[in-house]
Amino acid sequence: MTGRPLPDLPDLPVLEALPGVKAALAREGRAVLSAPPGSGKTTLMPLALLDEPWLAGRKILLLEPRRLAARASARRMADLRGESVGETVGYQVRFERKISGRTRIEVITEGLLTRRLQSDPELPGVGLVIFDEFHERSLEVDLALALALDARANLNPQLRVLVMSATLDTAAVARLLGGAPVVESSGRLHPVEVRYRPVKSDERIGDAMGRGVLVALGETQGDVLAFLPGAREIRDAQRIVEERARGVSVHPLYGDLSSAEQDAALMPARDGRRKVILATNIAQTSLTVEGVTTVVDSGYLRAARFDLGAGANRLDTLRVSRASAEQRSGRAGRLGPGTAYRLWSEEQHGRLPAHDTPEILAADLTRFALELAAWGIADPTGLALLDPPAPASWSYARELLGELGALDAGGRITAHGRELARLPTSPRLAHMLLLAQQARLAETAAWLAATLEERGADATDAAAALRRARDSSRVRDSVRQLLRMLEVEGEGRPDENELGRAIAWAFPERIARRRAGLTTAYLC
Repeated sequence: MTGRPLPDLPDLPVLEALPGVKAALAREGRAVLSAPPGSGKTTLMPLALLDEPWLAGRKILLLEPRRLAARASARRMADLRGESVGETVGYQVRFERKISGRTRIEVITEGLLTRRLQSDPELPGVGLVIFDEFHERSLEVDLALALALDARANLNPQLRVLVMSATLDTAAVARLLGGAPVVESSGRLHPVEVRYRPVKSDERIGDAMGRGVLVALGETQGDVLAFLPGAREIRDAQRIVEERARGVSVHPLYGDLSSAEQDAALMPARDGRRKVILATNIAQTSLTVEGVTTVVDSGYLRAARFDLGAGANRLDTLRVSRASAEQRSGRAGRLGPGTAYRLWSEEQHGRLPAHDTPEILAADLTRFALELAAWGIADPTGLALLDPPAPASWSYARELLGELGALDAGGRITAHGRELARLPTSPRLAHMLLLAQQARLAETAAWLAATLEERGADATDAAAALRRARDSSRVRDSVRQLLRMLEVEGEGRPDENELGRAIAWAFPERIARRRAGLTTAYLC
């Protein structure tokens, strides 16, 4: 048990759904919870379920789509219990772990559940897995849920599964979970007034956001949370706001920042100044940011899209869906009535797609196929997936794994394939790392892999990408982790003269000889 009574939980809307969730998990072992933004589902539901008899002292795993959300959720739950993170509530994300022998609720990112299932499919000591913000439909969460349900059906029938979301096709997910009960919690915590403020089609996103934030600062009170697609646009908007707004504290918030920098962006300003947080969709879900009463939404996000010709993901700037816009505007109503500015017209809003495209239909499936092979599955049609993999991408992934030596002639995973799966990179880059280890080029390959994975860079100008990435704490952390896993000491420095050799191991089909006298024509 927990060793102390549960605290009095805040009176938030999601608690009205608690009896239904408890009954469904006790009776059926699985449930779907639909609750709007700001209802308290992320932090209150795990705490409220902690002492259920069917849990019998086992752990709850709460899956979050992002590291920032995992850390923030764990801190909030620990605060509600009057404890420090790492006691009853802890978290584990890549590069960070705050968990003790007392921890009963572990908040983790989605890929870590797959790693645990691959290591021990029965998940010993775990009684409940909660999939939070499932509507984001990352490839990792689709895979983690499919493997968890497979393990529950075949190895551990006592494992309970709860899927939660604010914008979700609950009927489809309920069918996926074998007819699981659906529990709904109604009502946003506070109303949000939506104001449409369209900008010119040729206006740069960062510049438009900078001006939009200035308008919001002049028309509203409280702190401002702004959503942009990436770091470049954030820097553009930051420059404008800092130049023209006096007495305002401006904080960027995106994935490449260190944990300390990300956490600082979420903390209330200590000097009493109004705060502007310029964020990517890292702040779209699972976070209550103290002081924020206004949201400004650019209407864009940056997402991975698989380029079949290049054999790799590329990062595209895309319009958000109506569901994502609703999630973003909901950030303004967490603590009181709020205002959301959308930098597009109401007519444009009606033409947005209803939901974002799931990654399983748009992203590189090579890692997904490798994980399934490691699980012992060559055909995903029997797995619990809301959408089947895109056929062309699935065929490409399986063929590439065969070329890398990860699959044998019968389509089964090889010893080399298991070594690739052990490394937290794409199979192409993992293959490069293993070959580089043998050639004593591990440091160069680790820097290259970390740069391409963490920053979404393309290999066409690897030297320039590496120079830009050297100041990134996330890239340095990735390099250290990869070198540890390769059993290479130190951090090292990349040898730019060997980058071409390393890239050739990962992308051999991109190697060509330039035709004599020509600069853009090649012999393949």
